[in-house]
Amino acid sequence: MSDLQPETLNNPPAAGLSAVTAASETPLAAASKSKNGKKTRPTRSARWNLIPYVLFFVVWEIFSQLNGSLKLFNPLFLPAPSLLLSDGWALAKTGIIVDSLVASSIRIAFGFAIGTFAAILLAVLMSKFQQLERWVSPILSLVSPIPALALLPLFIIWFGIGEFPKVLLIAWTTFVPVLVNTLEGFKSVPSTLIRSALSLGASQRQVFTRVMIPSAVPNLLIGAQISLGLSFSALIVAEMMGADSGLGYIIVDARNYFKISNMFVAIILIGIEYSLFHGLLKLLERRVLAWRRGGMREAVEKG
Repeated sequence: MSDLQPETLNNPPAAGLSAVTAASETPLAAASKSKNGKKTRPTRSARWNLIPYVLFFVVWEIFSQLNGSLKLFNPLFLPAPSLLLSDGWALAKTGIIVDSLVASSIRIAFGFAIGTFAAILLAVLMSKFQQLERWVSPILSLVSPIPALALLPLFIIWFGIGEFPKVLLIAWTTFVPVLVNTLEGFKSVPSTLIRSALSLGASQRQVFTRVMIPSAVPNLLIGAQISLGLSFSALIVAEMMGADSGLGYIIVDARNYFKISNMFVAIILIGIEYSLFHGLLKLLERRVLAWRRGGMREAVEKG
């Protein structure tokens, strides 16, 4: 590999440096500045985003209270959020909620990380070695349509009901979408970018690390966001079929003893936990893809 780099890469113009500096700002810092460079208060978008959640629970509360009076159906089937709050607090005092949140978070974090890492590694190898892609692609087309949940009984038979089959199922659920989207990202790199980098004297390694990988990152993050929802589904089903902790276990235990309010508490906690993980992914996306923020309008203004 040649270590020579184009002079334009070693000595970028001042405009390029300013663009890189501007792109490296965090979203919060960028939001706190106005067009004249003065710091302003953060936007109200985060505050407005809370309104749908509040309205959802308010409508739920009103409907549950009306159902309790009109008896449209059994009020036990849809408890009011105020009742869920009191029952959830009573359940939290037993310690089961904290233990379940910790157990589910550890499983999803390990499984998601393992699946993502394996998918990225295989995608890189397949993009560099066409022979490997010819062998793996047919196998991938064969196994990718199989629902990951169909593999859970086999995983339990093979590996028991411990932590390993749960993490493995989450990793497999994460693996396929990330791999497919990352490969698509590598294949969709414009050939003009590759030719331009080669004409400037970039080596094959530099083309791959500085052109192809950055171009594939948006697709990788899309695959990660798709995988996150599927991974939570795999997590809950795995905990429902064989676990003594976790949010899925709370649902099964509540079903066995007909504690519908506990089931709703666990369901809401699943939604909250997913929202937190999804928020972390979106934050990572804003940091990694900060150069895309602003689009044409910001580029024209700075130009």
